[in-house]
Amino acid sequence: MGGIGINTQVLRGRATDSAWVWLSAAALPLMLIAPALWNGYPLLQWDTGGYLARWYEGYLVPSRSTVFGLYLHYGEGSSFWINLGIQALATLWIVQLALRVFGMLRPWRLTAISLALTLTTALPWLASTLLTDIFTGLSVLALFILVVHGRRISTIEKCSLFAFTAFAASTHSATLAVLLGLCCAGWIARPFLRGRIAISGLLQGSLTLAAGAAMLLSANFALSGQLAWTPGGYGVAFGRMLQDGIVKQYLGDHCPQQKLKLCPYRNELPATADQFLWGNSMFNTLGRFKGLNDEMGFIVTRSLAEYPLRQAEAAIVATAQQLVSVGTGEGTNVWIGHTYGIIERYIPSQIKPMRAAYQQHWNIDFAAINRLHVPVALASMLAVVAIFAIAIWRRRLDDLTLLAATVTLTLLGNAFVCAVISGPHDRYGARLAWVASFVALIALVRYFAGHDESETSLPP
Repeated sequence: MGGIGINTQVLRGRATDSAWVWLSAAALPLMLIAPALWNGYPLLQWDTGGYLARWYEGYLVPSRSTVFGLYLHYGEGSSFWINLGIQALATLWIVQLALRVFGMLRPWRLTAISLALTLTTALPWLASTLLTDIFTGLSVLALFILVVHGRRISTIEKCSLFAFTAFAASTHSATLAVLLGLCCAGWIARPFLRGRIAISGLLQGSLTLAAGAAMLLSANFALSGQLAWTPGGYGVAFGRMLQDGIVKQYLGDHCPQQKLKLCPYRNELPATADQFLWGNSMFNTLGRFKGLNDEMGFIVTRSLAEYPLRQAEAAIVATAQQLVSVGTGEGTNVWIGHTYGIIERYIPSQIKPMRAAYQQHWNIDFAAINRLHVPVALASMLAVVAIFAIAIWRRRLDDLTLLAATVTLTLLGNAFVCAVISGPHDRYGARLAWVASFVALIALVRYFAGHDESETSLPP
């Protein structure tokens, strides 16, 4: 009789798990794109139009990946819902895979953690937007799993993570730079970690970046006929230096001697990089990137050489500002005329649903949303740094410490790369802050569940 009771309990437990699995499979992807479902159309951002146009215009545009442009073009026939489906399913896949390699995958835990992330972080807004940002945080988790936990996943999962990380790296140069920094940190730290990171894992992780670079070069050549990297590095860096006042100083110091196109405008420069590059400024009058790229590159390199202390000070200040710039929705609830124009010009069948969406009627209140998202993001980031710092203080090394270290380095690297190149923006912080919240939730669940993972002491 006792055996029958035990079997009945086992069957009930399996039935409960099965119910949670089906509930999760049905509900979680919809939760992750709930903002777009409410909006009635995928969310757009100012940069979306530049990516969409790559298929139609056939030339390279600064900071607009052709790979991501092809990805968006693939979903045009479905009004881009297939893109949001891919983003939601990729998010769910990587989140559950992370929980699995940590030995924490239970259907109810996956549902609870996903619900917490959906309600308190930018994650569903990222998954609902036609932009590269959702792939930044996911690629960090994917790289971590591939490098650190490659022995705990199947060959098919390894290949899938490899392809996903390579694609993510090809969608944005800042994402590629952050992933490259993580790989370099892994190679440097490996001798001190007593085998916690396998050489094969680091090789696979590093090769994803080479594959991503090859993917981008191939797409650029296929669409433009140029075997070249996506342009725009100098232009974006120039915008940041303009915003910091360094360009004005350089022009003031050298215009009497150097005949630069910007000299007549040195006292009329806009206050921000966005106004200069994307507004109605003298940048348009002087031919935009085609007309000013060489001069912007010259001013950037000369300013770095002539004002190193001011450049260093500006970089430190901008990085600190970027670390606390984590608000959700930047560039979404504003007039995005360029994206509207691209859709109207190249995809006229999308005009009606696009114009009918709530976003185009200014019905999204990100100020209210950020009253919750910003404190959660900042608290999560502090929690991750604390987890890492306490583990180092106690000279303990477990999988959670490695993940906290990875995310800490990611936050710092992302803040430095984005702030120094293009200046602080909430968008750059929000796309990674949810990963910190995910790590904090893993630590919280472990604490209350009493999870006892084998640990390794750090070498003396």
